[in-house]
Amino acid sequence: MARVKRGLMRHKRHKKIIEKASGYFGRKKNVFSRANEQVMKSGQYAFRDRRRRKRDFRRLWIARISAACSQNDIKYSHLIHGMGLAGIEINRKVLSELAIQDAAAFSAIAAKAKAARG
Repeated sequence: MARVKRGLMRHKRHKKIIEKASGYFGRKKNVFSRANEQVMKSGQYAFRDRRRRKRDFRRLWIARISAACSQNDIKYSHLIHGMGLAGIEINRKVLSELAIQDAAAFSAIAAKAKAARG
């Protein structure tokens, strides 16, 4: 039976991990065992933070909308409730962009929401 040498596959596997770890600090960028640990941990952070980013952006949009609401003398919760009653279906992302870019349009939406609430 022929002799099996596994050095090639090990080298390829190590090289792939070391390339992913390039840019890390200290031994984490060039020692395989340390690099492998850090690449796995980085993958966990990336998985977690892809979900976290969605939360963070929603918080940002709500803060922007709330600031625009205070300029139009309406509470954020009243605006959202009034928009639902008025049948205005705009998500928070677009609403925050309106608050920044087009204050007149946001004021019109806020007025409709006030009227719908009564």
